Amino acid sequence: MKYEEARAYLDQVSKGGSVLGLDNMRELLKRLGNPQDSLKFIHISGTNGKGSVLAYLSTILMEAGYRTGRYISPVLFSYREKIQINEKFIEREDFARLTQMVKEAAEDMQSCGAGSPTIFEIETALAFLYFAEQRCDLVVLETGLGGALDATNVITTSVMEVIASISMDHMDFLGDTLGKIALQKAGIIKPHTAVVSAWQEPEAMEVIKEVCRQKECTLKAVMPEEIKDVSYRYEEQSFSYKEWENIKISLMGSYQIKNAALALEACESLNKSGYNISRQSVYKGMKRAVWRGRFTLISREPLIIMDGAHNPAAAQELVRSLKLYYPDKKYSYIFGMFQDKDYQKVIQITAPLAERIITIETPDNPRALPAIELKEAVAKVNPCVTWAKSLRAAVNQAMERLEKDEMIVIFGSLSFLGEAEMAVKRYKMEADD
Repeated sequence: MKYEEARAYLDQVSKGGSVLGLDNMRELLKRLGNPQDSLKFIHISGTNGKGSVLAYLSTILMEAGYRTGRYISPVLFSYREKIQINEKFIEREDFARLTQMVKEAAEDMQSCGAGSPTIFEIETALAFLYFAEQRCDLVVLETGLGGALDATNVITTSVMEVIASISMDHMDFLGDTLGKIALQKAGIIKPHTAVVSAWQEPEAMEVIKEVCRQKECTLKAVMPEEIKDVSYRYEEQSFSYKEWENIKISLMGSYQIKNAALALEACESLNKSGYNISRQSVYKGMKRAVWRGRFTLISREPLIIMDGAHNPAAAQELVRSLKLYYPDKKYSYIFGMFQDKDYQKVIQITAPLAERIITIETPDNPRALPAIELKEAVAKVNPCVTWAKSLRAAVNQAMERLEKDEMIVIFGSLSFLGEAEMAVKRYKMEADD
């Protein structure tokens, strides 16, 4: 199988949708020799901040000399971005070869009536095969949806579970209260492991504490009152946390300080568990960590930010960050969402700030909310809204109408941000010709 054939196969599988549950995943991995059992994992769940915490931790571990795998979704620029070791994407040849192995196992399952693996299950199995083959010391693993029934939760060898900030999202799958959602997120916790949590609302925190008590786990949580000396700047932020002084991070966004504090708590717990992570590795890894698509500056002239604010909690942080970093600017939005998200609340939170808004349909995704429908929903809150037929048309329109003291904010679903950045670069290159 060649790389192009592997991609075509996965594209075909992706049309089958997704299903929560672990039976198919266990059966698929059994046929592949259970490669995950030879690995050690740091498993991350939560609603917002999972990816940023993964970026901090995996970069710190790499700086500490550990061969570190990372498995992420969604991705912005390359399909192979999902599976990395020490920040290097899986090679095309390895991707194709391992996809062939997983394809044969999946087809064998189907022929025996043992189930039909979803795209996320196949990608996860492929990642486990690669990390085991490459003998990773640790794999930093992000859940796809929820936790308890997420395909990644087949693992039994996690050394730590990290619970990022929990808020209301995916209520149709995870539950209609914060406590029910927290129970799903805490479903990744394994007996006798170290658990580290972000500061949570009391309802969510009580659930996490109870799960840790039942499974005899140690629990450390971020203490917001210990975050001090915070300095918010465009290119670099700094803060102190407990005995850590003047930590510098390159990720922007008001929420990144708390995400970084969570990563620090995780590093402390890892050291207590026998891993050797020096202070120098922590400081260097924090500064080097990159996670594009989260309040990311993609153009200085004109000023353009992109952000994956796809649920109400993330939308609130986006608004807070805009007011914090760019209080004197006017905002022009390019906005796209999935129809199964709470886009009405996202609109209520974000739309009042904008001078004008252009809605788009997120490209090539069956979950995308049509641009016209999104425009009609936005118009109820802010009448200065139009829709565009394509993302490129939206970027061109926003650039051409940009006024003095105005910046562009591209946000919503993470799935289109990579393409949005490319559209901005294309426009600027053509403008320079």
